[in-house]
Amino acid sequence: MQLVVARIGRAHGIKGEVTVEVRTDEPELRLGPGAVLATEPSSVGPLTITAGRVHSGRLLLRFEGVRDRTAAEALRNTLLIAEVDPEEVPEDPEEFYDHQLIDLDVVTRDGTAVGRIAEVSHLPYQDLLIVRRPEGGEVLIPFVAEIVPEIDLDAQRAVIDPPPGLLDDSQAEIASGREDS
Repeated sequence: MQLVVARIGRAHGIKGEVTVEVRTDEPELRLGPGAVLATEPSSVGPLTITAGRVHSGRLLLRFEGVRDRTAAEALRNTLLIAEVDPEEVPEDPEEFYDHQLIDLDVVTRDGTAVGRIAEVSHLPYQDLLIVRRPEGGEVLIPFVAEIVPEIDLDAQRAVIDPPPGLLDDSQAEIASGREDS
């Protein structure tokens, strides 16, 4: 099974390094020197990582055959894809691969059906579960322990404890510092 582990960003410097947006909880395993990764678009790869380092909080990678800024810039927005055994699970029991979450039923703590996870969106500060509603439309659920306290892979469900307004706009709590006149 293939797993997107990173997206290549801008070139860094003049020697062929690129910044990467990491999309895996195990970058040291998936993005280490010697790793051979498929790419999307496939015409760019496969790419072999020759070196990696962290600079100002960003991961920088260098690939075999990419020796200058021009070649590095040509890789921008390329997705890096690792081949993963479908039976493999993350070491941390609180971590999940996207493929484990997609198609899970989503219910509230009281058992009310919310929908089904259609996608996991990886944003810079947190992940979002994109849940398709049975009546149509979708809801974005922050994938944090306070809102998603339980993932039960055996039962194929995610239990959520949504704050007011997450599922129903009419229940939203309006916070305002203004005094009514």
